[in-house]
Amino acid sequence: MFWQLLLPEYPTGQPEWVLEDIKLMFYKCVRWQFEETMDPISCPYHYFCDSTYPGNYSPVVDILLLIFTTFSYFATLFIMVMDITGKGQTSITMLKRFFLPSGPISLPLILLALANGHRINTLFPLSLVGPAILQLVHISALSFESGTGKDMKYVFFEASTISGILHASLYLDSVVLPYYTGFDALNMSTFSGECPSCVCRNESLIVGGKIVSYRGWSLTTFLVVGALCLRIIFRVCGETKGNILLVRTFLEGLAWILIAVDCIYLTINSPPERVILKASLFGGIFLLICLHGLKKVCSHIKRLV
Repeated sequence: MFWQLLLPEYPTGQPEWVLEDIKLMFYKCVRWQFEETMDPISCPYHYFCDSTYPGNYSPVVDILLLIFTTFSYFATLFIMVMDITGKGQTSITMLKRFFLPSGPISLPLILLALANGHRINTLFPLSLVGPAILQLVHISALSFESGTGKDMKYVFFEASTISGILHASLYLDSVVLPYYTGFDALNMSTFSGECPSCVCRNESLIVGGKIVSYRGWSLTTFLVVGALCLRIIFRVCGETKGNILLVRTFLEGLAWILIAVDCIYLTINSPPERVILKASLFGGIFLLICLHGLKKVCSHIKRLV
């Protein structure tokens, strides 16, 4: 994209490892301090990082999260394929309960990872893969329900899923917003030379920056949550037609559209770090979206036949 043509003005004559440390300092800064400038013409806005990054967790944490996320993704993919073919319904019920990303076992682990995601940054950086994980939870929650019947167990599981999605969105923003802010500060500023993180800007620095507009706490999340709330009402009240069904269908359809839009947007516009990993992540998410669309088409054809 356009910012890939911008070359950040790094301090010259620095070894590569120093430049990598500077990038890490910018990407992991959680508090930028504005200070008065003595040169309002060439340096109208002067900022420096006023926080210290405690360091990455052990690569073992990244490996465990990679294994867990990969398993959750393929479990979701397998269940979707089995749903389309209509086979193995008993096995699918067990898989839904234990292995879906939005399920009662996997979702708390995802929340734990996102809550500590600022320091998961070695082999599986959550600043990059976190949005894909949240989208996987969205897809899982919309594609599959927590059970059958109208009992309180169903209401409890759905309400827990809603709460988990909201918390996951907040935790994700605490990971990606410093990343996007630092990316903006690094690519749209010049180094003043006052300190390693001191930069001059022509405009104020905002939380999340202005280059990448994706947020976890977004309209997409609220539409998914709204669809799940209507799903509870729909199930408990036993409504099979009418306005509730129309609103629920509309919200779910709109939520799927926004998930797809977010997926495409992040594939094109997210910071150009680890391109192969990014393409694999969002390519896999887009495959799930396409499978859900295929499932809907097959169901419609079956009803017509």
